[in-house]
Amino acid sequence: MLFSPSVRLWLLPNVLLLVALSTWGALRYPHLPGRIPKHIGADGIDAWTDKTIGSAFVLVFVYAGVTVLMAGSAELTLRLTPRDELSNVTATPFATARATSSLLNRPGSRISARRIARALLLLNTCIGTSFLAGCGMLWRCTPNPSVPAWLLPAMTLPLLAGTAVTVTAAVIDRKR
Repeated sequence: MLFSPSVRLWLLPNVLLLVALSTWGALRYPHLPGRIPKHIGADGIDAWTDKTIGSAFVLVFVYAGVTVLMAGSAELTLRLTPRDELSNVTATPFATARATSSLLNRPGSRISARRIARALLLLNTCIGTSFLAGCGMLWRCTPNPSVPAWLLPAMTLPLLAGTAVTVTAAVIDRKR
């Protein structure tokens, strides 16, 4: 199997969100105007681009890539041998130095590894939720340069929440 059962379980919301974004985008694409937003600045949309598959689905493609990266990171976190399962090698001074350096970014325990892996996949879900709001702005049917007030909080708050959970998981691991 490519991913362990716990990663597959926690990856499911991300895959569903990716499928929902792709389906929504495929349904909206024929109705999009010839020019779509390319960049949103402080004063609204300040750059436009021609409608192409790449420009219309850029957030979906980025989210797919981030999902692969986060799922791989979560799986590798679970496959690492935690610090508490490594033997304390002190045969030579070099072995001690190597063991100390290899422990630097290793989870403290299996429980901690699962916590960190889940936090990474939850962060990915939050990124997808943020991109969902961005797609709502990108896939409007009329080329309107105004940006609704809800867009910034709708894109920022999920990212902050996911980051807070991930940092908390890492801090808990470091304290133990």
